[in-house]
Order: sequence, then C-alpha cells, then structure tokens
Amino acid sequence: MEKRIINPWDWQNERSYVQAIEVIKPEGTLYISGQTAIDVDGKSSNGDMRSQLIDTILNLEKVIDEAGYQCNNIVRLNIYTTSSDDFFASFDIFQAWVNKHGIKQASTVLEVKSLFETLKVELEVTVVR
Repeated sequence: MEKRIINPWDWQNERSYVQAIEVIKPEGTLYISGQTAIDVDGKSSNGDMRSQLIDTILNLEKVIDEAGYQCNNIVRLNIYTTSSDDFFASFDIFQAWVNKHGIKQASTVLEVKSLFETLKVELEVTVVR
C-alpha cells in the first residue's frame, strides 16, 4: 500500500490533518463505527470532554488493534462533538495522539446537538492496510 498526501497549503499542518490523501493498492480497508467513551460493560461516561476524549481514543485504538491494523494508517477521521469549544480546549490530547502515531488523515469536525446518553465526543475512522 502506498499513501500520497495532497496539501496545496501549509496552514493545515498546525491543525493536525491533511487536505487529501490518496491510497494506492491497499490490501484492506477498515471502516470503524464512531467510537466513544463507553466502558467494557456498555456504560457511557459521565466525565468531562478531556476524560471522554482519552477514553474514546483508547477504545478506537482497541478496535484498530483487534482488527490487525495500525493507527498510522488512519486515512479518514470524522470528529463529532457536542461542544466545539470544549473539544478544542482539549485539542492538545488529540494532537499528541496524532503525532504519537504519525497519523496523516483527511478530517472533519462537526458540532452536533447531542450524542448517545451523556457522551460528548465520537471518533469515526477509516484505516487502510
């Protein structure tokens, strides 16, 4: 598999995403449902945005690992949040995770009226191999 990043500008580099990514000859594609801060017993978190973002990332990593894929091959990442202000106040967590894995993904952030139960953030990704 080969990935080609398309960035006509430089400004997106500070925001931890790319404008486009082309995947050539992937061996597999994994479409992951939105992951949230739900524990192993199916209980939704009552925590703040920071703690929910950390738990959401851990759940996402678990699904990726179980499927035999790697975080650095995430090519699409949609972020749904009930508060853009709270999410961007916790953006350092997201950026540290992206940098840790060398993720270069096309990305969209959407503020939504609500998520399931008490959830504040949901990450939906596509990963290639």
